[in-house]
Amino acid sequence: MDFLGLTTEQWTNVGISALIIVATAIFARPLISLLLDRIIRRFTNRTNTNLDDAILDAVRGPLYWMVVFLGVNIALDRINFISEAINLELSDFYFVVYALLVILIGWRLVSKVTNWYTTDIAPRTESNLDEQLMPLIRRVLLMLVLVLGAIVILGHFNVEVSGLVATLGIGSLAIALAAQEALTDTIGGILILVDRPFSIGDRIEILDLDTWGDVVDIGLRSTRIRTRDFRMVIVPNSVISKNLIVNYSSPSPEYRLQIEIGVGYGSDVEQVREILVNAVRDVEGVLADKPVEALFLQFGDSALVFRVRWWLDSYEDTRRMFDRVNTAMYAALRAADVEIPFPQRDVYHKVTPEDGEQIARIFRGDA
Repeated sequence: MDFLGLTTEQWTNVGISALIIVATAIFARPLISLLLDRIIRRFTNRTNTNLDDAILDAVRGPLYWMVVFLGVNIALDRINFISEAINLELSDFYFVVYALLVILIGWRLVSKVTNWYTTDIAPRTESNLDEQLMPLIRRVLLMLVLVLGAIVILGHFNVEVSGLVATLGIGSLAIALAAQEALTDTIGGILILVDRPFSIGDRIEILDLDTWGDVVDIGLRSTRIRTRDFRMVIVPNSVISKNLIVNYSSPSPEYRLQIEIGVGYGSDVEQVREILVNAVRDVEGVLADKPVEALFLQFGDSALVFRVRWWLDSYEDTRRMFDRVNTAMYAALRAADVEIPFPQRDVYHKVTPEDGEQIARIFRGDA
């Protein structure tokens, strides 16, 4: 008996296929929950990170629809009276659906992983550059997922994608050239994050720029440095990556200072050395457990030159420390009657008898 052009056997197959689709839609969610929550999550709960939980949440929804469409695929494949042309169209439809679900999984994975890093990992890092960089990385990865998915789908339908890839490459090159300085600064910021030549709070000096101060912020494009006179210097990261950086906070805030001082020729070298060392050692802020040295360096034009070196517990007090040490050394040398000479020259002029008579006439007014 035929009904709507189908035999009883064909209607039976249609009914069975419909039951498969309904059963898949009903039981897919409990099965997915059993797999993810009862079996896989039993292992993920033993880890110290919630990254695996974020991954499970990302794949849960798309995985359900993937199972449902798999049931639809199986149900329709068993109906043997569907024409070959329709089966080919259904095959393309299944491919597009599965590809879109894979793209959705990739999209959700990128979103979940980047959110996990922003909320769990970034706050524990010393720099906030990764927090500023993560939105850019997220957008780039999401765009990459969409582009790759579109290329795969178009390639399945024999659409020439080489032109599209070339167009994307040329467009990316044009954008890169237009934003070359911004990209250079961004890359410099990434290098600072990876290499960590300094951190927020460190006192640094950029030698070629003659700029030094405390690092206040490391941004995506620039680094902010607060100078000692409380001015903010904003330096592009590309400039920092190309210059020599002195970090006064690493590996320790302890800092050695030195100064050169001259005493008069004829002074007792060992006595001067002892006077200088004792004077510096008694200055407030000089580390007692570090050596204080007075090195006799050279014979200067007008003085015996000593280099005095000492340590202090923090680089923040360098200016005031120079004042205290200079004051103490000057007072100690004066108390010991040690001469501190200033630059001077003795000029000798040879005069002949004839020149002497002429000079005498000049002074007498006879010239």
